[in-house]
Amino acid sequence: MTSDFADALASGPLVLDGGLSNQLEAAGHDLGDALWSARLLADDPEAITRAHLAYFEAGADVVITSSYQATFEGFARRGIGRKRAAGLLALSVESAREAARRARAGRPERRLWVAASAGPYGAMPADGSEYRGRYGLGVGALERFHRPRLEVLAAARPDVLALETVPDTDEAAALLRAVRGLGVPAWLSYTVDGDRTRAGQPLEEAFALAAEADEVVAVGVNCCAPGDVSGAVRTAARVTGKPVVAYPNSGERWDARARAWRGRSLFAPRLVREWRAAGARLVGGCCRVGPDAIRSIASPSASSSP
Repeated sequence: MTSDFADALASGPLVLDGGLSNQLEAAGHDLGDALWSARLLADDPEAITRAHLAYFEAGADVVITSSYQATFEGFARRGIGRKRAAGLLALSVESAREAARRARAGRPERRLWVAASAGPYGAMPADGSEYRGRYGLGVGALERFHRPRLEVLAAARPDVLALETVPDTDEAAALLRAVRGLGVPAWLSYTVDGDRTRAGQPLEEAFALAAEADEVVAVGVNCCAPGDVSGAVRTAARVTGKPVVAYPNSGERWDARARAWRGRSLFAPRLVREWRAAGARLVGGCCRVGPDAIRSIASPSASSSP
């Protein structure tokens, strides 16, 4: 699929944002709710816009919307009906667009992009199952779960759909079916453990699913350990021939029961040179990676040889 975003990705490396939740928490917001950052779409959308703007100001070319954990089912548990939920999903795109407008003030030539996040099924129950996959649902059921939300997000006209943190090939197959005909390009990124998906499938098999999907303009990995990125990037580039996206988390471990991160950060902006050398065209960070790290990624030295 041709698009302005696909053309930009093909013409030069782009910088992605970092973790939205940690930026919101740094601003004093409590994200302990099962809706996570999506709760603020209803309660304080301006806070989301400011968080996106912080990443644009740090040098990001692309920001990912706050819709990762936003689903009709999740909103329904909070008493939010489908019409209102659809409006909040659309608002996630508009909040990012507003941040881009502010970031371009006085710099109209700057090209900035909005990626609408579609997290995995496992993000909806908020029990950490997105890091395991294999929910007991077939491809058809997963497609039916994802398609309505993707339709609403696509109608809001983001530049690209971010099909992210995908833990297994069944869900990837469902997502690839769900984006057909929406008219918006997508990237597909897995969360991985070493050279396999979180559910244990070889990455060659996982990436091969997207090789012939016209809607998919990039493939890669996110919310994985920084040390798992380079090998996955090389595999994705070799198997699909598509541009590769890479945005690992800090390397800390998510404790779903405590709803907290454990361990120490292993994310080092100097690794960006290695990821780009392996074939990554869109590089940023995920959970626990903030604007300072993105600023380092965006600096000219991050693209130069070691």
